[in-house]
This record gives sequence, structure tokens and C-alpha cells, in this order.
Amino acid sequence: MSARRPDPLAQVSDFDIRLLRIFRSVVECGGFSAAETVLGIGRSAISQQMSDLEQRLGLRLCQRGRAGFSLTEEGREVYQSALQLLSALESFRTEVNGLHQHLRGELIIGLTDNLVTLPHMRITHALAQLKERGPDVQIQIRMIAPNEVEQGVLDGRLHVGVVPQASALSGLEYQPLYSERSLLYCAVGHPLFYVDDQQLDDARLNSQDAIAPTFRLPAEIQAHYQALNCTASASDREGMAFLILTGRYIGYLPDHYASLWVQQGRLRALKPTARFYDLSLASVTRKGRRPHLVLESFLQSLAATR
Repeated sequence: MSARRPDPLAQVSDFDIRLLRIFRSVVECGGFSAAETVLGIGRSAISQQMSDLEQRLGLRLCQRGRAGFSLTEEGREVYQSALQLLSALESFRTEVNGLHQHLRGELIIGLTDNLVTLPHMRITHALAQLKERGPDVQIQIRMIAPNEVEQGVLDGRLHVGVVPQASALSGLEYQPLYSERSLLYCAVGHPLFYVDDQQLDDARLNSQDAIAPTFRLPAEIQAHYQALNCTASASDREGMAFLILTGRYIGYLPDHYASLWVQQGRLRALKPTARFYDLSLASVTRKGRRPHLVLESFLQSLAATR
């Protein structure tokens, strides 16, 4: 039994596609000489390329010589097949480019609470740009505690999150976004509300009932809470605000979040030049995530919005 002859084009390489493009131009120009100007290469180079293609296909594609240029029967069939292949490649390129221009799919983003009052509005602007670029993109925002945001990104329930930046968890990537300042507040009705800052010594402040967050924070910020008499806790900043507004607790809140209550006379900052901390907020994504065009577009907008 004779061995089966291998398929000459079992795999189509970039080189094969280049040769087929040259072949198409030669046929459409009616010969090697006429194709020189269109292809920008000399006749001898074109002839060599055609010989390479014929060798790779194992077929005689054209007659050339004194009688002029003409296609063989096989050459005509290869020409028609080449037109179909090159047309399909162009359609593929157009469709892929269209995907970049017209995003489809969904973005599930987990946010720690009360970022909307930040003056920078980077998340809002990035979401607006994403929706402008992809009107059909479905956006889901989940307001959850920072620990749940990180876990949601890790297990794939969330595409991206925004959390206070503490120690990095293995498997996650963090990109700094904001820095916010938190001050120590009490509400109207609290015994310290009308006490002048100069009369507030550390011992008196540290003896008050206070609130501690249950989400992760950098060690240097945890020290601010360790100095207080924390008799209550909350999983997020809104829970902390609820307790502070009772007039029975003191606690730290971001100044941008507390500003409306301060303007209304319902909250005051206690010794703001001494009792404060600055916290970085970061976007968080999973390491080694699968390519996701909607997510990448959002992250690019987020990085560009300063």
C-alpha cells in the first residue's frame, strides 16, 4: 500500500496568506509585469513568489512565457477559493474591530458603600464612558462590605471591585484610585458635641463609646481604633454613620460622606487637626482572569480618569 500524500496546506500560515494575496493581484492585473506597480515588487520577485505558492500547493497555477499569462484549470479554482478565504479574513477583521467599537456583555462591579460623594467621581465618569462606548453593556452595581467585595472578585461573582486598600490578598491585583480623609465625629445630643476642642484631652475622647469597622484596614489605621473604647462595630461606613447619629457613639467617617450632616449641624468633627487618618481606595481584579473586553474597557477608562 502506498503512503498517503500529505495535504500540502494542512495548516494555512501567514506566509501562505501573503502568497495568495500576491496571486490574487497577479490574476486581477493579468500578469506579472502589470502586477509590479500594484505590488511594489519586481517581476522576478513575483515569479519567485508564484513558484513558492505552486510548490506549497503541489499545483501548476498559471502559464507564463512568450504566449502570455494564463491560468490553468487548477489555477482558476485556486483563485476562486483564495477570494473566499481572503474575503472571510476581511469579514473576521471587520467583526473583531466592531466588537472593540460596540461592546456587548455585562460588568458586575462591587463597591464599598458611600463612594458617590467623593468629589473626584472617577468611578462615575468611567461608567459613563463605558456606557457611551457600549450602549448595550449591562451594568450591575452591588453595594457590599469590603471583605465581601474582595471575596466576590476572587470567586468570580464580581468582575471588579473598589475597596479600602489594606494588605493585598493573594490572587488579587490592586490599583490605587482615591485617597480620602476620615475624621472623628460625634452627633448632636452627644455629651461632647458642644465641648470646645481645647478642652478635649485624649483621655476624655478615648473613654467615649466608639464604633469599630469589621472590614480590613491597614495596621496604621487600626491603631486609631485601638486607642478608642470601641463598644460597637459595623460592617460598613453607613452602619457606622447610623450609630454615630444616635448621639451615643463617636466614630470615624470620610469627610466627604459626613459633610452634609456637618452642614446641617447634626455632626461635628472632634479635634480634626489631630484625630484623622487618610485611607487609599483601590480597584481590585483577579489575577490571571480571562480576557473580558467590557472589563478591560472599564479599567482603561478608570485609569485615564484622573
